[in-house]
Order: sequence, then C-alpha cells, then structure tokens
Amino acid sequence: MQPREFHLCDRDLTSELLEQYQSATVIAVDTETMGLLPHRDRLCLVQLCDESDQVAVVRIERGQTEAPNLKQLLEASDITKIFHFARFDITTLRHHLGIQVTPIFCTKLASKLIRTYSPRHGLKDLIQELTGVELDKSAQSSDWGNAMNLSEAQLQYAANDVRYLIEARSKLIEMLEREERLELAEQCFQALPVFAQLDILQYQNVFEH
Repeated sequence: MQPREFHLCDRDLTSELLEQYQSATVIAVDTETMGLLPHRDRLCLVQLCDESDQVAVVRIERGQTEAPNLKQLLEASDITKIFHFARFDITTLRHHLGIQVTPIFCTKLASKLIRTYSPRHGLKDLIQELTGVELDKSAQSSDWGNAMNLSEAQLQYAANDVRYLIEARSKLIEMLEREERLELAEQCFQALPVFAQLDILQYQNVFEH
C-alpha cells in the first residue's frame, strides 16, 4: 500500500481542520493507546478522516486532559462518528479527554449483527471483504507512548485505520437495511455511551444473572 498524505497535529486539531471537519456529515475516528485498560493505559493518538479522505493524526501528550477542538467536533450532534469497536474508543476519549462522543456508528458491532456468516469481525478482515483493501497491520502492536517521535510506518498505520471506515459503513448499512436489522443496530449504537460509563466505573457483567 502506497504512503498517503495526512495532517499531523499536536495536542489538538487545528482551527482550520476543525472548520473543515465541521462541514462533514460523517467522520471516521480511531485511537491508539498504550493498552486496553483506560484507567492504566494512556491515550496517545486520535485519528480522523472525512468523506474527502482528509486525514488528521492528533498526538496527545502524556498528562493531557483536554482537547477543545476535538471535543467540539466529536460532540457535534449533526456529525456521525464512525469507529471500529466504538465501545473502547469512546470510553478512552471520555476518560482521558472528557469527550462525550455522539452520535455513533460502530462497524464492528454492525458487522457482528449482519455478517453472521463469518466469525471474523476484526478491522483487517472487514475492510478487505467490504472494500477490497488489505490493511497492513504490522505496526499494530507498537509503543505509541513516544507520540512525538513515532516512525513514518506507525503514523501511516494509524492514518490507514480510519481511511476506509466511511466506505465500510455505507456497505454495512446496505446489508443491514436489506436484512431489516438497521433499526436494531441503531439501538445498539445508542446504548454504547452507557457501556462506556460502566467500563469507566469498572463494572463487569452487570447484565448477567
């Protein structure tokens, strides 16, 4: 896969990029962290992509607790934010930057609801089936904590994780509509902030007997 351009920002989106993204109807979003436990593992990067393939990678400093432009964008009620496994990303954004993301579309959740013919719902498999693009995941297990000195390969990996989510969402919506499961998917997406809050409070298995 050939390297493609993206904007690199420190601590927050620039005002110019915020203005551009605010004209979008959907924004693809991803995060990179030091691990999978928000209370222990800090947020290192936030990646964004709009319908015109404008990608931004925002480097988050250790100890940073706010990013006003990101917050304004990700809380905008008229822009759908697309994630792959949204539950983790919105929990991380809420815990570290105080951002309450809304509204949400999760491609992993949508995949599980509609691609019941497959046990493989990871981003690489989903993107390859729906768009024909094979993502390079070789930098997946990386030290993202050195955010200010990441390699070009790491930055390209982070940028590519959001480039194809908008197209994947469109394909998933078509499938969900065809099988009359779109309303169910939307109800699941609306419940994700509740699960994020439960995760922040470290509740586990509260819906089990």
